[in-house]
Amino acid sequence: MKKFNLFKEIVTVDKPELLKAVNSTKLYGINIKGEVVFEPFGENEIFIYQGKYTPAKTSSLMPSKPQTLTEILGKNYQVVEDEDRVLIKAFSNWQALIKTNTPRASYDDTTGDGVDKFADESLEDIGWQATEFDITYRTLVEVLEEKCDGVLLCIEQEEPFQFSGLGFLYDNKQAYDILFNYCQTHINNIVKNHTPKDKDLLSDDEIEAIEFFKCQ
Repeated sequence: MKKFNLFKEIVTVDKPELLKAVNSTKLYGINIKGEVVFEPFGENEIFIYQGKYTPAKTSSLMPSKPQTLTEILGKNYQVVEDEDRVLIKAFSNWQALIKTNTPRASYDDTTGDGVDKFADESLEDIGWQATEFDITYRTLVEVLEEKCDGVLLCIEQEEPFQFSGLGFLYDNKQAYDILFNYCQTHINNIVKNHTPKDKDLLSDDEIEAIEFFKCQ
């Protein structure tokens, strides 16, 4: 998976396209590629901004004053306008972006408790069964991030260490196959080291997990 660290990334947006979205007064989003898109949003969209612009009410006594893009996007964004481009850093708006992007995320690693489930039911089946042999969600996530196609949207800095992230998998079938094979190999190695007497002591849940992963 590719890491998209909001502490470091600058998203470049086409200024005319952004102004068009602002003036439409429709709900729109800016994704991590810098594309401006309108709802209905795609299942794989990852946003650094989502909202719509509502002009302030005016009167003859208080004529409207044009707002800058910085004012329109909000104080949590760093915005630089460069001719027909708009350069945006969004890390200060991370808390709002969690709420915006979580509905489409494959897993949530934004809390102190870490990942405790997968959004996809087939991956969650693996996570549930794997715990019977002490394979944690953290271990499974590390496998996904090393071997699968997708994006880890995060804020990460080293000093002082800080990390919070949302994972987005491009191909759940690929992820399923990789995790299944990992768990099958790991559990097979455990079972092979059991004596026949040890195997008689396996719990019903452990036996179910062995059957689920088609272990020998």
